[in-house]
Amino acid sequence: MLYLCGAAFNDYGLIPNERKSVSMNRRIGILSVFMSAFMMISCISAPQVSAAEMQNEISLTPEEEEYVAAHPVIRVGYVQDRIPVSFSNDNGEFDGISRHILERISRLSGFEFEYIPLPSGDVTYDYLINGGFDLVTSVEYNEENKKARGILISEPYLSSRKVVVAKDNLDFRSDGSWTVAVSTGSQTLKKVLAASFPNFEIKDCETITDCFDAVTDGTADLVIQNQFVVEYWLSKPKYENLKVIPVMGMDDQLCFSAVVPFGEESEEEQKQGQILIDILDKAISCISEDEAASYIIQGVMENQYKYTLSDFVSRYRYSVLTIVIALIIIALLAILLFRLRIRFIKSKADANAKGMFLSSMSHEIRTPLNGLIGLNYLMTQKLDDKEKMKEYLDQSSVTAKYLLSLVNDILDSSKLEANKLELAEQPVDIGLVIETVSAIEKSAMNDKKLKYTFRSEISYPYVMGDDMRIQQVLLNILDNARKFTSEGGSVDLYLKQEMTKNNKVLTSVTITDTGKGMSEEFQKHIFDLFAQELETVSKGNRGTGLGLSISRRLALLMGGDLTCESKKGKGSSFTFTFVGAPASAPAKAQRTELSVSGERPRILVAEDNELNGEIMLELLHGDGLEADLAENGRIALEMFKNSPVGTYGVILMDLLMPELDGFEASEAIRALDREDAKTVRIFACTANSFAEDREKALASGMDDFIAKPVNIEELLKKI
Repeated sequence: MLYLCGAAFNDYGLIPNERKSVSMNRRIGILSVFMSAFMMISCISAPQVSAAEMQNEISLTPEEEEYVAAHPVIRVGYVQDRIPVSFSNDNGEFDGISRHILERISRLSGFEFEYIPLPSGDVTYDYLINGGFDLVTSVEYNEENKKARGILISEPYLSSRKVVVAKDNLDFRSDGSWTVAVSTGSQTLKKVLAASFPNFEIKDCETITDCFDAVTDGTADLVIQNQFVVEYWLSKPKYENLKVIPVMGMDDQLCFSAVVPFGEESEEEQKQGQILIDILDKAISCISEDEAASYIIQGVMENQYKYTLSDFVSRYRYSVLTIVIALIIIALLAILLFRLRIRFIKSKADANAKGMFLSSMSHEIRTPLNGLIGLNYLMTQKLDDKEKMKEYLDQSSVTAKYLLSLVNDILDSSKLEANKLELAEQPVDIGLVIETVSAIEKSAMNDKKLKYTFRSEISYPYVMGDDMRIQQVLLNILDNARKFTSEGGSVDLYLKQEMTKNNKVLTSVTITDTGKGMSEEFQKHIFDLFAQELETVSKGNRGTGLGLSISRRLALLMGGDLTCESKKGKGSSFTFTFVGAPASAPAKAQRTELSVSGERPRILVAEDNELNGEIMLELLHGDGLEADLAENGRIALEMFKNSPVGTYGVILMDLLMPELDGFEASEAIRALDREDAKTVRIFACTANSFAEDREKALASGMDDFIAKPVNIEELLKKI
């Protein structure tokens, strides 16, 4: 028999079983310790179960084989609101630990399962039989109940415990008179409480949310529920005043129940139901404990409560603006980390490489986060010290910018890994690209007293390609050359071109420095994710370790490569090549003159996030600009349409908004029959920073694209 650390609930009138064994308790204890440790570690993988260790089918009797052939699809009823064990996800589909177990049983038995949600409240067998159900999941095993009613129940496939939840200040005693909030479908729990705790009063609640709300608002004293379900709900800030009291000694054993009519006239139906249960028992017994643990971890991790922006703002609404922006970035990183972690757990290949990636990314996030939290505390202690506050805010700003660069690098790396990064195909001015990256780096080179030279042999001034990605690769290499070259050294850039046999232009850029160089061993891993030589990190030259990995993959996408030659103490030389068809100079675009009265335009800010909108208004007002706020795209359209011609000179348009999104609102404004509809400047101001978002924004009639977090100085210059 297989016992898993799981959860039990909504049992349709079945009473919990007292049957347990020493072996079962030992297994539960081991897995409970494992799960507790797992929930405390930020990055951990499920036990690795190889394909050879997993059975793909079970041995069936002729009678059982005949049943499977006659019943290829089994209709399964499931509970909708017990996260993370059994619930309907955002797409209305069955999800959770029970779903993972059933999918494994399907592969073992040959059954195909059709999942049907059960309504909330007490579900009767009349409802199940009339609804055509074959099986019900999440049923509690009970020997006495089984004998009394002839209910056909499988061996347990999950096992856990129930815990008590109460307010922090409650002095709980089991012999006290308490009001217990119980969801209407938990008939078994009601019977157990009535038998074991007659002094408890039951308060019926329709949903799990209602149960926890009843304790929070004081209409109930306790909630008694499965430990995994409790962990999910108590992770919500709304219930941070509740605590767990581990005093209940009830074990939940989760089973399947075959839906068959009872009575002498239904003997054949009961026989068929027992065959179904026998097949399920065989499948359950074939699932190893390591494999089962991986399903539990997967179910828990996929369905952890995700903190919302409103949760964060409610708790830290008085924090400094810079800290708020930085922590929002960290929240986005956490979501990205969570998704990458799930992909890692599901993947059987490249497990070690992805484990290193998750561990490194966790470190990169936690290190600046630690600094931000510390700075936030220091600011609360130095509110009256303007010099110290300015110093702390400057440090916070630097850390926030580092986190933003980490976000960009991780997003690029993720898209490259998924083969979803698309390059632009447009005429690229090679000379302008070299001049641009040189101008960006030259000032920093001069500050370090480095001799920077660049030479170029440009035979084909324009080639087809993606100028932004070419600049990204060159800036990564130049930035590293400057960072690892001592004061007084030199950095040299040399570009040359040649025509290939298939009439494409091969552009080669070699960047050579007189810096510290690298060891031969490290050069073997220089293009790996998060690759950084320990010596350089210890001397304060730490980066994200993603730049060169992303740059090489971009070079490969461009039909070229990125290679390195280096000697310890002598310097390094990187050669970046890319291929593109020769092109002609693009026609210069004509700009429409801005038609507004006065020197400084009035601004219309279209932003559905209240906090972001207030921040933007404060920033604009602080610079002496007049600005109005529209809560969504439709309101922005109405405010512009109803204003006198020339009122607004600039619109800062968020892209994702209710009513009308930024694209639709921009198209509608451009289509208005008024003089300033074509001349008002519309800037996309959004966190959607991918190339396809930029292209869609410009196609909808916007003039420019500003990615969040907004560079305030850049925004004011544009205005």
